[in-house]
Amino acid sequence: MRTHYCGHLQEAHIDQTVSVCGWIDRTRDHGGVIFLDVRDRSGIVQVVSDPSRTPASYPVAGQVRNEYVVRVTGKVLARPLDSVNPKLASGKIEIYADTIEILNPVHRSLPFLISDTDEVREELRLKYRYLDLRSERLAKNLHLRCEVVKVIRRYLEDECGFREVETPILCRSTPEGARDYLVPSRVHPGEWYALPQSPQLFKQLLMVGGWDRYYQIARCFRDEDLRADRQPEFTQLDMEMSFMSQEEILQLNEGLIRHIFQKIKGIDLPPFPRLTYKEAMDRYGCDRPDTRFGLELVDVSDLFAQSSFKVFSSAVAAGGIVKVLPVPGGDSAISNTRIKPGGDLANLVAQYGAKGLAFIRVRPGDTIDAIGALKDSLTPEVKEELLRRTQAEAGHLLLFGAGERAIVNESLSRLRLALGKELGLIDENKINILWVTDFPMFEWNEEEQRLEALHHPFTSPNPEDLRDGKPLGLETRALAYDLIVNGIEVGGGSLRIYQRDIQEKVFAAIGLSPEEARDKFGFLLDAFDFGTPPHGGIAYGLDRLVMLLAGVDTIRDVIAFPKTQQARDLLTDAPSKVTEKQLKELHVKSLA
Repeated sequence: MRTHYCGHLQEAHIDQTVSVCGWIDRTRDHGGVIFLDVRDRSGIVQVVSDPSRTPASYPVAGQVRNEYVVRVTGKVLARPLDSVNPKLASGKIEIYADTIEILNPVHRSLPFLISDTDEVREELRLKYRYLDLRSERLAKNLHLRCEVVKVIRRYLEDECGFREVETPILCRSTPEGARDYLVPSRVHPGEWYALPQSPQLFKQLLMVGGWDRYYQIARCFRDEDLRADRQPEFTQLDMEMSFMSQEEILQLNEGLIRHIFQKIKGIDLPPFPRLTYKEAMDRYGCDRPDTRFGLELVDVSDLFAQSSFKVFSSAVAAGGIVKVLPVPGGDSAISNTRIKPGGDLANLVAQYGAKGLAFIRVRPGDTIDAIGALKDSLTPEVKEELLRRTQAEAGHLLLFGAGERAIVNESLSRLRLALGKELGLIDENKINILWVTDFPMFEWNEEEQRLEALHHPFTSPNPEDLRDGKPLGLETRALAYDLIVNGIEVGGGSLRIYQRDIQEKVFAAIGLSPEEARDKFGFLLDAFDFGTPPHGGIAYGLDRLVMLLAGVDTIRDVIAFPKTQQARDLLTDAPSKVTEKQLKELHVKSLA
C-alpha cells in the first residue's frame, strides 16, 4: 500500500511519485489550498492538496479530520525556502497529493489531541493508551527501547559468547523477597503455580547444566507496592556466568554498560568507581548514592557521646549515631522556619522516622551560631573538630540527625537529595555510574525476629567471613554488587552458592528447617550434588535503564502497556472479576 514511511522522505526523493499511509495529525486550509500533516511511526510529512494542480485529491482533503487513517499518493517536491520546517526530518519536502484515500475515519470525538499529550492527565492517556502510543514522545521512547535490546543482544552474543535461553513463567512459589503472584491449577486441584519474581533458580540450574554463559530478556512479576520505577510486571536483562570471579563479572558488565551508552547516546564513559556498602552508607546514607554532587554526610557520634546536649548523647548511648549534613551556602539559602518543627525540611525528615533537625550556622571568622541547649553544649574543642571534619566555612549550614542508624541515614539521605535539587547542585546532563560492593549477607526482620537475606538466599557469603567456623550473622558480608546510575539502582547481582553444605547453612540462618528447605528447594539442593560449577550473575532492570537513557521520570513512559501505581490496567480494566464457573473449574471459592 505504501512505498515509503512519512519520516523517511528526503530531498533525494524530489520528483518521485510516492505513496504513504498513516494518520492525519492536523489540517490547515490556507485560502483554498489544504495542507495535511500525515503521521506514521517514523514521523510526519506535509501533504498539499491544491485544486489548481491536483484537483482529484481536493474534495477528500476537505473531508479528513485529525486521526483519520489515509493513504496518499503524489509527487515529492521541494518546499519553498520560507516554509522549510527544521523540526521535521522531512521538513525540506512536501507531497503534492494526486489521490487521498480515506482508509478509516474517526467515528467518535477524540479524548485528547495526539500532538499535545504532554498536557493530558496520565490516567486519561493510560485509558486510551493506543492513542498515546501514536504520540512522538512514546514512539521515540519505545524505539529507543528496541535499539537498547538490539545492542544488548548483539554485544552479549557476538562479543561475549552468551546464548539466550527462555525459562518458565509458570513455576513453584519460593521465598525470594517479594510477594508472589499465584495462579491456581485446574489439573491439580488445590495446587498453585507462581509467576517468577526472577529466573534466579532456573539460571543457576542452567549453570549446573553446563550452559556457561546465559542471558535472557526476561519478564518478571512481583506483587509489591509501586512507585515511579516499579511495575507489577517488568523486564530484566538477566545474566549468569560460570567459572568467573567477581572481578571478571564486574569487568564484563562494565564493558556492556559502556557499550550501550556509547551506541545509544554517543557517550564514552570513564571506568566505573567502586564503593563498599559501608562506605556508601557512611558517606551518603544509602546504598544507591547519587554522586553527581557532594553534600556528603559526616559521622560525629564520638564528638557528642559525652555532650550535655542530651538529644545527641542519649542517641549515642542507646547505640545510635549522630550525623551532620554540611550545606555550603545554606546559611543564607535556608531559613530557621524551614528547619524547625512544622517547616518543610523538618516534615521531610519526619516522613522517614526522624524526630527533628538540629542545626548550626557558620558565620564569618569560623564562629558558630546555634540555638539553645545545642549551643551551650559546644566546647571550643568540639567546635574546632566539627569545623575540621565538615570542612565548613562561613556561609555553611550544618544539619544534624540523631537516633537509630537506619533512620538517621535514610532521613539525611533524602534531605541531601532534596537540597541537591533545590540548590541546583545536580547537573542533569551528567552520567555518574558506580559499583557498590560488599553488601551485608543478612538484615534483621524485626516483625518475625529472624535474619533474612538482604538480596536473596542464594548469594554466596564472603569466604573470609566463614573462616574458623564463624557463624553466619549480621556481620557476614555477601559477594554481592549493585550498579548505580545517578542514584538509581539499575542492576544487582552476586556470586552464587554452589556447594550444598553452605546453601543449607544459609537456609538455616534465615530460619528454614531442613524439612522446609527440602520442601521448597529440594530440586536445587539435589542439583548441587552433581558437580555444580562456581558461578555468578546479575540482573538489570531494563525498564529503568531505558528510562535513564530516555531522560524521563517514570518507567511507565518506556513500557507499551503499563499499570498505574495502584497496579491497575486502565485500558482493559484489569484486574477484573471472573465468573463462578471459572472459579469452580479452578477449585477456588470466592470470598466476595
